[in-house]
Amino acid sequence: MRSSIAAAAAIFAACPAAAQTVAAASESDGIRIKPIIEARLRYEDVDQGSLEAEALTLRVRAGAQADIGEFSLVAEAEATVAAIDDYNAFPFAIASDQRRPQFATVPDAENLELNRLQLQYAPGNDKFTLGRQRINLDDQRWVGSVGWRQNEQTFDAIRGEVRAGSLAFDLAYAIGQRTIFGEDGSPRAAYDGNFVFAGLSSRAGPIEAKLFAYLLDYDEAFFLANSSQTYGFILGGSLPLGGQALNLRASYARQSDFGDNPFDYSADYWSLEGSTLLEGFRLAAGWERLGSDNLRAVQTPMATLHKFNGWADVFLTTPPTGLEDAYVAISRNFDGVRALPGLNAALAFHQFDSAVQDIEYGTEWDASVGFRLGPVALLAKYANYRARGFGSDTRKFWLQAEWVF
Repeated sequence: MRSSIAAAAAIFAACPAAAQTVAAASESDGIRIKPIIEARLRYEDVDQGSLEAEALTLRVRAGAQADIGEFSLVAEAEATVAAIDDYNAFPFAIASDQRRPQFATVPDAENLELNRLQLQYAPGNDKFTLGRQRINLDDQRWVGSVGWRQNEQTFDAIRGEVRAGSLAFDLAYAIGQRTIFGEDGSPRAAYDGNFVFAGLSSRAGPIEAKLFAYLLDYDEAFFLANSSQTYGFILGGSLPLGGQALNLRASYARQSDFGDNPFDYSADYWSLEGSTLLEGFRLAAGWERLGSDNLRAVQTPMATLHKFNGWADVFLTTPPTGLEDAYVAISRNFDGVRALPGLNAALAFHQFDSAVQDIEYGTEWDASVGFRLGPVALLAKYANYRARGFGSDTRKFWLQAEWVF
């Protein structure tokens, strides 16, 4: 095991030298070439009652962006290897050497794939993108790249982003969702279908509003229950509060079945949050409700789910009785600590309950601390979910080092 760890560390250490070699690419004939080199080494430990897991994975991305005038072409590969693989990477697979049901799930499969291959035309403030691309919409509650996991989620899509005065239009049509489970062995590595993401937003002074529509029509028979249509709005702004600003955000959506979904359902989504700065600390409190009609609940299968409802990832799939998450959080950037540049810390508490039937699911504490050592960003992170009426007690701990050229 020690030799595997040493090999992973050697690969990580070699990345800066490789980046310097790539950076030597010359510019000629008006073509500008920018190398893409990233490396992330992460240790993850999971204690989930009867199941445990331990993973040490290294993710490397390599590629280049070529710009000429208003056009740019991005080609990027992504590879993940495991020095410690005592974890279940493919909980849904039938036959795969990465399916290890004796361990808890860590969805960071060993993998080699084409992560992005996109052509973009960007005249002025507008953008038009074609190909396999990263799509992060708003806070990524509905559509995101799941940046926390080693294998990024991308989409085979065409997207247009256009500004007209105070209005901004964002329309994307995708035929493929390339998930965090990678390309090899998992039936959930990629989904085909017809997916439409539409948004219209505007800002007036401190107030910003957006209308959105997300239409998901999956082809895979086992995933048809996630075909849905979601229509909603986001409203945000800030108010003066004792020399600081009180930032407020509210969102509502209505979701129902769509396409070939065999279930007939409809449910509401609500989100409310307020935050402010106090003596250098960012204080936030919020409430999110993924509603249910008592049989099926609001689902967000394309979201960056790790950002929401606790870092223990207990609620990646919304329970049939829905989910209410009341939370408070405190965080701070400690800019004055010269020995630890970029030092930051965060602490959050979640109270989880059902949206219907009055079930107390459980509680969770989350904490993190990060800083930089030269070009390397270091992070330690912890999540502790205490089950009451849903799931099992879950504790997760991460140590991470990340370098971006």
